[in-house]
Amino acid sequence: MQARYYTLDEAKAALPVVKALMAQVQEARSEIIRLRPEIWPVLQKSAQNGGNAAAGSVYAQFGKLEKGVKGILNMGILVKDIDMGLIDFLSIRNGREVYLCWKHGEEDLAYWHDVNAGYGGRQPINPDDF
Repeated sequence: MQARYYTLDEAKAALPVVKALMAQVQEARSEIIRLRPEIWPVLQKSAQNGGNAAAGSVYAQFGKLEKGVKGILNMGILVKDIDMGLIDFLSIRNGREVYLCWKHGEEDLAYWHDVNAGYGGRQPINPDDF
């Protein structure tokens, strides 16, 4: 899936849909771990790489997880960490590419980071910069 550029306003407008999709992902993830904790690492990698038909006894939950992840990816948003529920919107800040960063459970889109900085480099959003 191709990432697209989001303005801050566009990303905030998309957030309700992203929240619903990520809630679906997190619910399915929890159920997979409950049912078959030993296969979570395999399914996690598979979901980020387009799927795995051999998901066995957790196929239905994997389908929900995959549908949620693909829904987010199809919006041009990057899924960075399924366990954390971490996603990034590609954006422009002061003329350069950055990510607007949101994590499952956060109420609003309130952080950004440099493309190479990752989650640890998150900084509060100043709307005047976007």
